[in-house]
Amino acid sequence: MRIVLIGAGNLATRLGIALHEKGCTIAQVYSRTEQSAQALAEKVGATFTCKISDIVNDADLYVFSVKDDALPELLRQMHKNEALWVHTAGSVPMEIFSLHTENFGVFYPLQTFSKQKEVDFSTIPIYIEANQPQHLEHLKKLAARLSSQVIEASSEQRKALHVAAVFACNFTNHMYAIAATLLEEKGLHFDQLIPLINETAVKINTLHPRDAQTGPAVRFDKQVIGRHLEMLEDERLKTIYSLLSESIHETAKKRNKDL
Repeated sequence: MRIVLIGAGNLATRLGIALHEKGCTIAQVYSRTEQSAQALAEKVGATFTCKISDIVNDADLYVFSVKDDALPELLRQMHKNEALWVHTAGSVPMEIFSLHTENFGVFYPLQTFSKQKEVDFSTIPIYIEANQPQHLEHLKKLAARLSSQVIEASSEQRKALHVAAVFACNFTNHMYAIAATLLEEKGLHFDQLIPLINETAVKINTLHPRDAQTGPAVRFDKQVIGRHLEMLEDERLKTIYSLLSESIHETAKKRNKDL
């Protein structure tokens, strides 16, 4: 099986390396920047190119792992072939391929990726979708090489997963960045919060997030919340704090009413 990686960013890098380590042949890596294409190609024993016109046309699988807004134009420039084309995006419908190929699907690992950090794919759920049963079976077997969690999901389900992941991962990490800034301004270090962050993450392995919620917003402690708002000088942070506190309190009230 010969695979072409279209893209050399965080996800493409970790996925390409994982597939290579599982015995898949990465035939070529394409990226708009030569440095990124070459760096990934060297890791997976592949050739590389920065020109769409030079992408090989005889591979078995083409994995598109690029920015969502770059995908439509990239597809318009691709040479048509009989191979299976898949993308790795959470919020892009599978049908984006329908005008460009008859064989297409989705291969979506639900995880946050960084080029520099190794990940254990065996613990990562991979969501798959395809336009034909034989392609779905093919993707199922490929995903099973990497992960014990291979799940069929429609484009609508995948979109919901992606939105949920943004709240759970991207927004949460931004909260960490805000917390780090607040601490650094007072001569403190973010690593002092790590035990708290770790305990919060571990807790939801056994408790529903609604049941694990603590803090002044749950009981809407106006004195504590007021002091916090007075301390925050950035109006955007005041707004974020207020909106989140209101949401937490409303969720807690609804939960108590339902019990």
